[in-house]
Amino acid sequence: MRQHTLGDGLTVSAMGLGAMGMSAFYGASDEQESIATLRHAVDLGVTFIDTAEAYGPFTNEQLSGRALKDRREDITLATKASAETDDDGTVHGRNGTPEYIRRACERSLRHLGVDVIDLYYLHRADPAVPIEDSVGAMAELVSEGKVRHLGLSEVSATTMRRAHAVHPIAAIQSELSLFARDILHNGEKDTADELGIGFVAFSPLGRGVLTDGVRSLDDLAPDDARRGLPRFAPDAFDANRALVARVEAIAADLGVTVAQVALAWVMAEGVVPIPGTRRRSRVRENAAAVDVALSEDVREALRSALPASEIVGSRDGIDAPTGTDR
Repeated sequence: MRQHTLGDGLTVSAMGLGAMGMSAFYGASDEQESIATLRHAVDLGVTFIDTAEAYGPFTNEQLSGRALKDRREDITLATKASAETDDDGTVHGRNGTPEYIRRACERSLRHLGVDVIDLYYLHRADPAVPIEDSVGAMAELVSEGKVRHLGLSEVSATTMRRAHAVHPIAAIQSELSLFARDILHNGEKDTADELGIGFVAFSPLGRGVLTDGVRSLDDLAPDDARRGLPRFAPDAFDANRALVARVEAIAADLGVTVAQVALAWVMAEGVVPIPGTRRRSRVRENAAAVDVALSEDVREALRSALPASEIVGSRDGIDAPTGTDR
């Protein structure tokens, strides 16, 4: 597995694993297979593991902690403070106050069963709290040895600059896939590059559409939260899935799967993808994407295969019930 240096000296595996779906949003899962998948990922060198207090809430951190308690020295562990959540799981609105960030961090440490978090994100910026206050509190956690590096998720270029002025930001996490390329055109990726901040991509497979596992809405569980997203409305899904056929043709010419070519495209943009999966077979398939080299001509063909003007429906983050900071 190749390595990739984000910001603030943080080096991670070139591909990570998003654990969210093992505990939240995508219907029922098999806990034993999820644990086996997390451990198999580490065996393959996929050692950048991403979770959050919001996933459950709490249950995903607890699952990740149980699965990897004897692999702590092998992994880079990332988690996030999110909407204010009581210990009983009751979720309130965004809370980026120093008091809540500290409480959330202490709780995440307990749930993960670790002494320090490698990368601690503010899951969504709180518009009622200056970003300087939120990042200042996170910086105190670094000075206390409870956190090693700081990250932000789904923030604007302006917010990024303000935060980075308080404490070095190692990573920005946003959605990036062939279906969602906003960060490449609205200044966010350029600003991160300028400041020396790394980028991490959630949903790099278009929430499963850029795989052979979601070919119709019947492939989703009845309680799968994707059913409520604009791009998964029946007419929109059919139109978007038809576009994937173009990507499948390019992948076939390269002798790889559609998921592998989609992940290779994200990595070619200098971004670390963290595809989510709940099965060992998918981890193996995804990890093999690090060996897929794309020429500039192929990268352009992939972009042209999914023009923004033909993608139906807006993107809305199901892992962020409090919305995004744009």
